[in-house]
Amino acid sequence: MGRILLIALAVIVALSLVGWLAGLVVGLLKLALVAGVILLGVVAVSKLFSSRR
Repeated sequence: MGRILLIALAVIVALSLVGWLAGLVVGLLKLALVAGVILLGVVAVSKLFSSRR
């Protein structure tokens, strides 16, 4: 009985760690996406202003 509870606890801990890591990866991907959009906007605005000269 004790071994089954220990295995169940290990599975629950593993799933929570996987969920936490997945959330971290998704958060980093969102951050990278936002940074890329901002960088793309800066490049577009700088090209717009440099072509007017």
